[in-house]
Amino acid sequence: MRSLKRWLDRSLTAQAVVIFLLGVGVNALIRRDSHPALWVFQALLYTAVALAFVVVQRRRALRVAGTDAGGLVELGRKVRRREVPSEPGERAAMRRLVDDQLGLMERKGRLLPYWLGFMGLIAAALLVLGVATGSWVFPLVFALFTVGFCCWIVWMRRRAMDRFRFMRSALREEHEKVS
Repeated sequence: MRSLKRWLDRSLTAQAVVIFLLGVGVNALIRRDSHPALWVFQALLYTAVALAFVVVQRRRALRVAGTDAGGLVELGRKVRRREVPSEPGERAAMRRLVDDQLGLMERKGRLLPYWLGFMGLIAAALLVLGVATGSWVFPLVFALFTVGFCCWIVWMRRRAMDRFRFMRSALREEHEKVS
């Protein structure tokens, strides 16, 4: 499992394959009566859009950290495992990356209540439409999925913020010991 996670972490091609396969699977579940070529085309479109986002985020992180792609993956792994780098150059790259990611998450955090409210409105509107038409099973499942998804987003964001804050404080303590 670790090798699979590391492969997915390092390889953009592996991420593209997973996104494509998930896209085909979801399209096959949702659009059973459509032609399979449409499933593949839509999955390719979803994959292209998702990869564009991933590439832009990765380039930005590379530019901020001032390291190569392998170094960025290693820094991300160390943040997840809460390992403070011992090498001064790696500590400086980690400090830049952590400060940038925390700043970005804090700026985007201001929009989170609006996004959650919008998702709630969509779920509520779909529930109202389902009750009005008499078919409330799909809207109820969608609303439960939306609530679960929003809770997962908030949990993942809080977890990432905790990791970045821990790393920033650990790097500051390490910097104060060295100075």
